Parts: sequence; structure tokens; C-alpha cells
Amino acid sequence: MKASFVTYWRHLANGTHTGPFNYLLLGVLIPLSLPYALIQRLRTWCYQAGILRSHTLPRPVISIGNITVGGTGKTPVAAYIAHLLLTQGLKVAVLSRGYGGTLEGTTAVVSDGSKVLLSAEECGDEPFLLASTVSGLMVVIGSNRHSAGLMAMERLSPDIFLLDDGFQHMRLKRDLNILLLDARKPFGNGWCLPAGLLREPRSACLRADLVIRTRCPQNDSGTTPLPGIPMCNASHELGEAVSLTGGEPLQLDSLRDKRILAFAGIADPHAFFDGLRAHGMNLVSTQCLPDHSTYTPADIAALADTVASSGADYAITTEKDGVKLRHLPVELAQKVLLAKLTISIDDPTPLNTALRNLLQK
Repeated sequence: MKASFVTYWRHLANGTHTGPFNYLLLGVLIPLSLPYALIQRLRTWCYQAGILRSHTLPRPVISIGNITVGGTGKTPVAAYIAHLLLTQGLKVAVLSRGYGGTLEGTTAVVSDGSKVLLSAEECGDEPFLLASTVSGLMVVIGSNRHSAGLMAMERLSPDIFLLDDGFQHMRLKRDLNILLLDARKPFGNGWCLPAGLLREPRSACLRADLVIRTRCPQNDSGTTPLPGIPMCNASHELGEAVSLTGGEPLQLDSLRDKRILAFAGIADPHAFFDGLRAHGMNLVSTQCLPDHSTYTPADIAALADTVASSGADYAITTEKDGVKLRHLPVELAQKVLLAKLTISIDDPTPLNTALRNLLQK
């Protein structure tokens, strides 16, 4: 029920739900959005005026974030940029909130660059996914990202920080502010929460030093929604799948003749399902779970029942979901595949230039 409501609300906030009832509901929510937007403007002004204090770290900080609620592909972009920096011989540390983990609210090292020290249940799915899939990457969690950075300096001595989901985290100063916008609906229906997807008014985008439009169609030459700010176009592609129990990767196109159950506990599961269908997959059933779902025994039992009743050959989900499914019964785990999401940037020159200018300072 919760996932169904969230899905409905996202469609409403994206402007894809129309009709008298939906317009009436928006009419109720919009008056709530106005004071929310005002509070966000006031908060930004207080930081800019020095009334609220922003802290610095002794190493450069690159913020990667968005202005809407979830679903812009932050994790693969963070992995992409981390890889670029690591290949230059830099020691890179990600600072993450650790949302959804049992250690949320505390400061802890997830990975020291050579070993993953915490589980996904402890640190949250996104920090664990970055730590376990990007070789050599350090990851530290903490709701206070400045304190997390100081811990990283003391224990890990990184050369540079990546502030994950940091566009609104103005308590920490950043040297490069990267804003991600979904190319399909960059601002949703244009309203702030709760009537729309915006975390803060659209004018906040002007704080960005670089915009990356995510989920662009191949060879998309769309114009920037923010004139004067450098922009890159990035596309996300589901390329292959690996079994939850290990083994050689499978190309998604090789599964076209199989019956597939697709499930996901992410912000926009329907985008994931559409990506699978684009590979010609026969989705006999789909299941949407809440974002950052913890996969309770009841969830797992329901998943097993649906796999059996649908006659699915495989159940496919995201890598982000996969980090929380290590405890599945063996019979079910053997049917679960994790689809790998890769990112490519059509022309990375603006990003490369911004990184080069930062590192030369």
C-alpha cells in the first residue's frame, strides 16, 4: 500500500496524473508548498549571509546532488566521478548520510579503500553499493558530513571528498557543486513539496557550477534548462545481469525468451521496468517496494509466492536492492538476477574541465 501511494504521488508531482480529482488534490497541496518554499529560501539566505555557518574541510569537496526527491541516478554518477578521480591516482572519500542503515545518525567508516567494514543493513544501501563496487573508494557515513570528513582525514587521509546527495547540505562548503537533473522531467510539475518533487525552489539551481542531465536518450542534444551553467548529457543503460549467488554475467538480451518477474525498492521503479522492457524482456509481473526497502521476512515471503505463482524463470532487481538480499533462501536466491546500471556521458568535456580546474587550484 505504501509503495502504491508513493508511486501515485510521484506521478501527481511529475504532472503525469490529470483529471478533476488530481487537480483538486493539487489544489489542497499547493498551499502547503508555498510556506515550504519560503522556508527553503530563508534557509539558503541565512547560509549565504553567514547567519548559519558553513564548515570547511582541508581537502577539496565535490558535491553531487539534485533538487528533486529521488530518482535522478546519483549513485551511478557518483561512481563514475569517483572512478575518474581514482584513475588519476587520487585517494577519494565519499561522505554519505547513511540513510536507512541502523547506524544512521552516527559517524562511521564504511570502507577504508581496501576493505568494506560495514554491512548494507548497518550503513545503508547506497554507501554500501559504492564501497563494494568501486575499487579503492573510501566511504564514510554521518548525518553531519563535516564531522564525517574530519574522521576521514584522521583515519584515511584522502586527497579529495565526494559529498553524496549534498546539494541541500550547505553546512559543508564545497569547491565544485554538481547538480543532477532528470532529462525527462527536470523539475517535476514545478512545485515544491508536498505538491511537487522540488526539494527547494527552482531558483536554487543557480548555486550549481555544473549540471548533468541524467537519463538522456542516446545522442540527445537537448538545451540546458539553466543557461550560463556548463552542462553534460548522461545516459543510463542496463547492460547485463549477474546472479545473486555469483557466476558469469548474462546479457539482458539473452533473457528475451524467459518469463521475468521484476521488482525494485527504489525511487522510480517504473523507469527500471521500462529499461528491462526496452531489452525485449517478457515481464510477467512487477513489484514496487518503498525506496530503501529493508526487505522484511514478509516481503521475502511475498516475493517467493509471486515467483512461484507467476511461473517466472527469473526475478530481476537492481544492484541497489541486491545488497540487501544476501539472506534469501537458496532456492529463491538462485532465481534472482541483479541488473547492472552503467552510465555514459555524451561529451564529458565540461565535467573534465571542471575537475581539472579544481585540481589545479
